[in-house]
Parts: sequence; structure tokens; C-alpha cells
Amino acid sequence: MEWLTNLFTATDSVAHIVVLYAIVIAVGVYLGKIKIGGISLGVTFVLFAGIAAGHIGFTATPSVLAFLQEFGLILFVFMIGLQVGPGFFESFKRGGVTLNALSTATILLNIIVMFACYYIFFDTSDPRNLPMMVGTLYGAVTNTPGLGAASEALASVFTNGDIPQIASGYACAYPLGVLGIIGATIAIRYICHIGLNKEEDQLNNEENENGAVKPHFLNLEVTNSYLEGKTIIQVHNFLNRDFVCSRLLHDGHVSTPTGSTVFHIGDRLFIVCAAKDAEAIIAFIGPTVEVNWETQDEPMVSKRIVVTRPSINGKTLGQMHFSSGFGVNVTRVTRHGMDLFASPSLSLQIGDRIMVVGREGAVNRVASVMGNSVKRLDAPNIATIFIGILVGILFGSIPIACPGIPVPIKLGIAGGPLIIAILIGRFGYKFHLVTYTTTSANMMLREIGLVLFLASVGIKAGGSFVETIVQGDGLKYVYTGFLITIIPILIIGTIARVKFKFNYFTIMGMIAGTYTDPPALAYANSVCSKEAPAVGYSTVYPLSMFLRIFMAQIIVLFFCGI
Repeated sequence: MEWLTNLFTATDSVAHIVVLYAIVIAVGVYLGKIKIGGISLGVTFVLFAGIAAGHIGFTATPSVLAFLQEFGLILFVFMIGLQVGPGFFESFKRGGVTLNALSTATILLNIIVMFACYYIFFDTSDPRNLPMMVGTLYGAVTNTPGLGAASEALASVFTNGDIPQIASGYACAYPLGVLGIIGATIAIRYICHIGLNKEEDQLNNEENENGAVKPHFLNLEVTNSYLEGKTIIQVHNFLNRDFVCSRLLHDGHVSTPTGSTVFHIGDRLFIVCAAKDAEAIIAFIGPTVEVNWETQDEPMVSKRIVVTRPSINGKTLGQMHFSSGFGVNVTRVTRHGMDLFASPSLSLQIGDRIMVVGREGAVNRVASVMGNSVKRLDAPNIATIFIGILVGILFGSIPIACPGIPVPIKLGIAGGPLIIAILIGRFGYKFHLVTYTTTSANMMLREIGLVLFLASVGIKAGGSFVETIVQGDGLKYVYTGFLITIIPILIIGTIARVKFKFNYFTIMGMIAGTYTDPPALAYANSVCSKEAPAVGYSTVYPLSMFLRIFMAQIIVLFFCGI
């Protein structure tokens, strides 16, 4: 049985390392699914499983733990960047500036409360207490990438190798952090005397306000005498509204109109436009009517076509000349599950699904040009991922000298890949980089990176965790972490409601996104039938994730290095 003993004790053995991580990750994932009061810790429980393994001496060599920790962090933050990149800059539009400003204020308040707790409750003469409070901060705000960024930055400050295991503070604060986010969100509801039914009614009344990119479908009859003999291009230019006329019924015959097609009184049109433009288009062209397009004599088809050809990546709909070149019309584009109006200026991306209307032969020609090969999408673009990681590491290694900071600031292996991934996700098509990955592929790579990081951090911290809790300041980390969690939410959430009049469900999503906390978003979605929580979450999530990671390094390098 010596072979079995070596499998669990030979720390430099590859088999031992694989067994160690397999056990820690599997146990952590399964235990993380257990719900208490309807709330579970999810994959983050891998950290606690790692702490338990480290505590009993089930560990690996420090160099292996360090490599797997850093590689997991790189993979995790890079896949996050690819996910949020396409919507990062768009999140500042349509009211997003105010939400992101409130989110930024919340992040700054988290840091201010952390420093207040540090000076009130801890011995400031001990140089290890502030780093531990940074770990507590990131447990309180449930942000694992920030923990990774802070841990990496500490390595450049504590050059003697005696790096504080801030994961202990993180682990102490995390459970109450999850509960505190949801609890403080509920408290705002009572502080501001908010009724959920009234908020739902408000969303029903306002759901068309953000319809600029959502397609709206109209069957219209041409009754405006001014339009007699006018082409679609002339009508489009005069009305100054984006719309697509995908079918035209004239004298009993259906055709696919082009820009030069002429309108006549009595023509019936199938028009797709942005929801906010529908009223103006109806007023100018004519009233809505009932038309059974299926019974017309000219066969027309509507087909969803998947963009999979790399050469199409980044081209706008206007550049593709669908109407004049193929005799078809594109009425909408589906991206990441969201329908977008097919504006001529909309850039196509790999993975987009376009709705094409026209004769069957013409539609099939468009399908061949677009690629329409779902199988091609199933394979992740590994080259783009590792090119991005390489550039991100190089970018994160650039030293930036700042006055008052003892060592140059570096974005490091967390911040560098994150920024490069965001830029590639948004602008990669300009450099012929195909950034599309299926949601499942992105989640798989992300989760693998996360569990490798959490397991490594937990195993490294496990040796001193119990001592920190029992003999050290473990209880302080718990209650100071809770204060860090709830105080900013109560302040900013109330301001968002009282001063800026945001819908309560939008506030819930904004808070969940600011704390990058999926359980809080899941709770918000459970009490709201609309998309407001998800919209608030996605609006602030990209900037919040970036600031959480970046501020972790700033705090450590500027304050812990003094």
C-alpha cells in the first residue's frame, strides 16, 4: 500500500498534485451547491475546501501552488474580459453614466469604510494588518479577481517572501458578504417605502423607453399621397428614421423591395424599425392593417442565418449591400440572446444571428456568404485567447512610476489580461481576431481558472487559517467585513432612489453588478418579472470588475508599501 500512501503524501509528484486539486475542487463544488435559507456560496466554497486541505497538511510544493494560482487567475480574468468587452463602452450610454457613477461611488465607499475599520479596530503599527483588511474588503464585496490582484501586488511589496495570507480575511468576510448584499438591498426597500407591485407597473409603462435597439414590427398601408412615386431611399431620407421594408404587397403580388422600389397609394408594407420610431413612421406612411403574408402568390422565406465566416467579422450591415446586391432584407440581428434592430451602421460579429427575408434562392446565397456553419462556432478560438493572454501579460508588466508610491505600479497578471481582453472583445474584429466563444465554452474556461485559483489560495492559507481565527483577529474580520458590505449599499442605494428616482429593481441589479455578485442578481430576478435587474447588473458590471481589480493593486502598492 506504499503506492497509495505516496499518492497522498509525495508533494512533488504529479499524480499527488492532480489528486489534491481533484479532491479539493470536487468537494468544494458539491458543498457549494448546498443552500441555507435559499442561498448558496457556489464555486467559492472551493476556497474553504482548500483551507481544510491545507490545514491537515494535504498540500503541494509552493512553486506548483503559485503557478496554478496565477495561471488560474489569468484564465479567469481574461475570459471575464472577453465576456464584458462587447458591452463595456456601450454601458455608458442611455443613462448608464449615472448608474456607473453610483457604482463607482459605492466602490470608493467600500474602500473608505475599510480604512475606517482598520484605524478604529486594528493595531496600525502591525504592517500585516492592512493587507489582511484588503483581503477582508474583497471577501466583503465577494470579488475574487480583486483578491487575486491584491495577492499578486503584495508579492512586490513583501519581497522577503513573508507574504500575508490575505485569503484568511477574505474567507472570514465572504459568507456574511453574500448575505449582507441581499439583506441591505431589502433594507433599502423599507427605508424608501417601496412597493414591489408599483415598481413593476412603472416598468410596464417605461419598457418602450429603451427601445432604440429593439426591433418593432408593423404592417402598414400607404395612404400618404406625398409618397406616390417616391422610392424607399427618398422616404427614408425625408423621414430621417431607420427602418427596413422587408415585404411589399402591390396589386396582389408580393416582392422584396430594394432602395429603388417605388411606393404607390394602397401598397401594403411589412416594416421593421426601432420601437421608439414606430409612431413617427405610422404617422408618415399610413395606418396599421392586417395582412396575411403567408397566402400571397410569390414565395418568400424568413431565415435565421449565423455569421461564422471570419471575413464578415466587423463589417457593417450597410457595407454588405443585402438589398441591392442580394435582393433580400435583414430585419434584425440577435446577439448574446438580445434582438437588435438592423441599423445600417451595426457591425456584424462572429456568432450573430441575422433574420433574412427574401426569395429562397437569394436567402440561401446570403447564408453561404455569411458562413452559417454552427459547427464552426462550437470550437473555441484558442489562438485568439492565448494571443490576448500574451499581450495582456506584456501590457501588465509595463512599470508605471507614480509619485509617492515606493515601487512602480504594474497592472500585473490580473489587470493586464483583463484590459486587453476587454479591448479585444470590443475591437478585436478590426485586427481580424475572431473573439467569439460560445457561452458554455467561456463559462467552462472561466470556471476552470477560478477553481484553480481558489483551490491554490485556500491550500496556501490553510496552514495558518485556524490560528488566525482562534488566536488572531478572525472575529474582527467577520464584523468589519459586514460593515464594509452594508454601509455603502444603504447610502448609495438610498441616494439612487431618493435623488435619481431609479426603479427599485434597477437599483437591485446595479448593487449586484457593483459587488459582482450572482446570488444577489438571482434574488433580484426572483422578485421581478422584468429585465430591469439584469439591465442594471450588466450596465455596471464591466466597469465595476475593472475598478475592483485595479483598486486592489493601488491600495496594496500605495498604502501597504509605505
